[in-house]
Amino acid sequence: MNGKKAGSGRGGWWFLAAVAVLYALSAALAPDLAARALDHAWQALRNMLPVLALVFVLLFVFDLLLSPSRIAQWLGRPGGMRSWLIALATGILSAGPIYAWYPLLAELRGKGMRASAAAGFLYARAIKLPLLPLMVHYFGTTYSVVLSLYLAAFALLSGFIVERIDRAEPAG
Repeated sequence: MNGKKAGSGRGGWWFLAAVAVLYALSAALAPDLAARALDHAWQALRNMLPVLALVFVLLFVFDLLLSPSRIAQWLGRPGGMRSWLIALATGILSAGPIYAWYPLLAELRGKGMRASAAAGFLYARAIKLPLLPLMVHYFGTTYSVVLSLYLAAFALLSGFIVERIDRAEPAG
């Protein structure tokens, strides 16, 4: 890379300043609307704080208990059924944009993770736990459960296919 430390720019501060200026401008033009918007933002933050606290606690605990080398060991060649279940579970539980996971998966592959586990993980990301209640609301429980089971099954199938391809290719 270029040696520049990630997050060392001033873009975040400029964004914060722009938002503050826009809030001040809206407060000057429509004080009641700005007050309602600020109150709504405060309520949303208050609702999110317990969830954010839980997320940070879980991140801290996982960081203490799990290391990339330990995960790669679990997802390596002798992993068996445990490696498939871990790949599925972590794929289902993962969040955020998929491109953010590529560097971690590349690091885990470098430490011994099988390509098939990475494929299963990536396919299992199609099951979105936060969106399941919404899917149940719109499509019903039966459809949602069947679709989720199919997605999990195809995550395993894609992993098995990648495993077969990986074994068939000559090393080199």
